[in-house]
Amino acid sequence: MTEFTVIDDSTEFEAACRLLAASTGPVAVDVERASGFKYSQRAYLVQVFRRDAGVFLFDPPAIGDFSALQAAIGDIEWVFHAASQDLPSLRELDLEPARIFDTELAARLLGHERVGLAAVVEDTLGITLKKEHSAADWSTRPLPDTWLDYAALDVLHLVDVRDAIAAELEEQNKTEFATQEFAATLAQPPRPPREEPWRRLTGLHQIKGARALAIARSLWESREEFAQQQDISPGRLVPDRSLVAAVLADPQTKQTLASLQAFNGRASRSQLDRWWQAIVDGRESTLVPRVRVHNDTLPPPRAWADRNPEADARLKLARPAVEAVAEELGMPTENLLKPETLRKLAWAPPAFTTDAISETLAGLGARPWQIEQTVQKILDAFVDSTQVPDEAVAPES
Repeated sequence: MTEFTVIDDSTEFEAACRLLAASTGPVAVDVERASGFKYSQRAYLVQVFRRDAGVFLFDPPAIGDFSALQAAIGDIEWVFHAASQDLPSLRELDLEPARIFDTELAARLLGHERVGLAAVVEDTLGITLKKEHSAADWSTRPLPDTWLDYAALDVLHLVDVRDAIAAELEEQNKTEFATQEFAATLAQPPRPPREEPWRRLTGLHQIKGARALAIARSLWESREEFAQQQDISPGRLVPDRSLVAAVLADPQTKQTLASLQAFNGRASRSQLDRWWQAIVDGRESTLVPRVRVHNDTLPPPRAWADRNPEADARLKLARPAVEAVAEELGMPTENLLKPETLRKLAWAPPAFTTDAISETLAGLGARPWQIEQTVQKILDAFVDSTQVPDEAVAPES
């Protein structure tokens, strides 16, 4: 068993914070949620490790106010594995790092073939971790000892991994790359809410017609409201496929809906009145949704030759050029430059100058190191795309 201390009362919490504040070096942090079980993405366990202090497993529902922990470790480097997954839940607790080190992101920049926590720990330290409770319902109380042991191991070795990864970054001259990536991760704003989130309903493409879409929207919104009230993942109440099946079946009575075999889920019958009312509301709604939705996403590259042949030529030359730089640097292409960023640039480029393309890349979210590594290759590819092949030039008469 791993040594750890579970903290679930204020006295123990304050003592743990004092010990963490008095210790040395970076602090490893991880979060366990109940994704797939609960509606929220709140933290149900916060794991913290610092050398000279040990591992502490903090119970957020029991503790409530985490300001003492923020005061104890807020100014030092926090070490994560895949920080973007944990930062939103930590911020709900008003826990905000001043700077971070992300071992998962760094492993990608280094070109590690495997970047999961267990793989990175094994590759850097030679220690094998068991990843057997990652999909557990962490809202469970009391938490089983085996789960707690698993959670402790998530942070126990993370500072040592950080040191090994930092040395690799230095050897490959990628320390500055990583520093900029970590800062970008920390500064990433929350995603804005979707304009029509109900359109993410799996299987919605099967539903035809504005009125049927209105019923689908009404069912989705009713399920969302109930899921939020109960703090249960919506799909655990009634799966998406069941909502779609109800719309497609077009039941004319509540009894017909109840007899629909494809309409199932833990709340499909216990909340039957709710679902039937949603169907009625959808049928009577005066705000009928649009059947076709315009969006600003680019067409798939396979359609570019017909839709925008100049952009197609630019992309076909720039993409392999960027891939070659990524291969030379020993990292995945998407970590050198997001494919979507290159597509947007190729579709509607600025003037073919280094400064203009650099400015556009920065506006699309590319970091300075990414721009420095790719801008000249992209510019050269864009210029080459305008050259008429010799065989296309008509012979002189």
